[in-house]
Amino acid sequence: MTFIIQKIVKKVFSTLLKTGVPVALSVLLVYFFYKNVDINAIKLSMSQDVNYWWFLPVAVVSMFSHVFRALRWQLQLRALDVHAPIGALICSIFGTYFVNLLFPRLGEVWRSGYIANRQNASFTKVTGSMVGDRLADAFTVAMLTVLTFMLAQGAFMKFLVQRNADGSAAQSIYSTWWFWAGLVAIIVFFCGLVWLHKNSGSSNKVIAKLHLIVSNLWAGLCAIIKMKGKWLFLLYTVCIWGCYFLQLYIAKFAFSFTDDLNAVAILVLFVFSSLGMAVPTNGGVGAWQYAIIFGLAIYGIGSLPLSSPYNAQASAFAWVVWGIQQMLVILFGIFSFFYIAIDRRRIAQGKTIVRTTDAQKGMQL
Repeated sequence: MTFIIQKIVKKVFSTLLKTGVPVALSVLLVYFFYKNVDINAIKLSMSQDVNYWWFLPVAVVSMFSHVFRALRWQLQLRALDVHAPIGALICSIFGTYFVNLLFPRLGEVWRSGYIANRQNASFTKVTGSMVGDRLADAFTVAMLTVLTFMLAQGAFMKFLVQRNADGSAAQSIYSTWWFWAGLVAIIVFFCGLVWLHKNSGSSNKVIAKLHLIVSNLWAGLCAIIKMKGKWLFLLYTVCIWGCYFLQLYIAKFAFSFTDDLNAVAILVLFVFSSLGMAVPTNGGVGAWQYAIIFGLAIYGIGSLPLSSPYNAQASAFAWVVWGIQQMLVILFGIFSFFYIAIDRRRIAQGKTIVRTTDAQKGMQL
């Protein structure tokens, strides 16, 4: 009886951790950042300052970003002898973002399970390819972040000097707690990796699980390096992130107060928003908006703190662009689940043949 109760408590705690925490974090972020903002002013800006027709090409570019991601994943899967059709892969990407909107970070697990089940392939192998896919994204964001700080250095310095009365903004960064906290976090992270490597044979379940995660990340990276078609993989990566950037660049023309921002300014918004999506909230709500508004404040649109009443236009930009993105996620997600239902019926009826290799049959886990 005690075992059953413990199992139920563990299940409830796990569910709350996966769903309750992201929702609570989203609500707290929105409340904290917008408690002093004039909501009516935001609504007015949404109705007067926005040309919504610009979001039609944004939708087209968004769709192509998913197609390129599916093509890139197909390369990885083929390297593992898993030959999923491109239609199923595209819909798995559509479904991933839809599931992530409801349950942050679970979309990747869902798409791995769907493709593994459809192709009668090893779930472990497919998950490994997904890890490599996300690792490539993390590396891309890191490179874009470095590039952005190099290109926008002048704007950053001007903003920091304006925020610091004595003009020593650059030096003041090094005296703030978050700079040193970030530096310590990086050092602890790398020391942790070394420690996990040295304790790889530990019988402790937590240590063993962490070591497995790090090993999977490394295996995913090695798979990308060793696979055939590396240059095509790189091309698809550029296309994916080029589409992401282009969506935001096109969206700037929809607003009367951002249409004169240059490409570097949009790159700043793009990188900040990409980093904001790392926060485990539903669809990045709260964190994404803060990142965008912070970026706009650097270029004189709105101001800090975020709860300032002068951020109506910046808030309108953040919420409209984010809202359109989530609408597309929902539409693409609904389409994907209709496609999957039809595809499964065709497979059951023998109208669609699933290509299954001998290696796949022997590797199902």
